[in-house]
Amino acid sequence: MENHSLTEILNKDLGLAVSPQLSLEEIRSTVANQVNHLINTDFEKLVSLLYRIDVSEPKMRALLQHKQGEDSAEHIADLIIERQLQKIESWKKFSNKKDISDEEKW
Repeated sequence: MENHSLTEILNKDLGLAVSPQLSLEEIRSTVANQVNHLINTDFEKLVSLLYRIDVSEPKMRALLQHKQGEDSAEHIADLIIERQLQKIESWKKFSNKKDISDEEKW
C-alpha cells in the first residue's frame, strides 16, 4: 500500500509532519502519540477532530468499552487511520468515473 495519500491526509487533518516513507505501524504510532497528547492536553480539540474526520462515535464507544484497560490512544488512532483510508478509497473510486452525465454532475 502506498502511504503517500494516507500521510498527506493525516498531516493535513492532524497537523502532523509524517513522512510517506514510514511503515503503516510507524504511522500508527505517530498518530497514537498525537491522540494521546490531545487526550492529556486538549480533549475538546480531540473530540472536534474526530467529529471533523467523521470517526464513527458508536463504533469508537463500543471499541473502547470492549478494550477497557488497553491504550485507548492506539485504538482511536486505528479508527482515524481506518476512516482516512476509507475516504481515500472513495476518492479513488469516484475520481475514476470519466463518463458522468451532466445530470449526475453537481
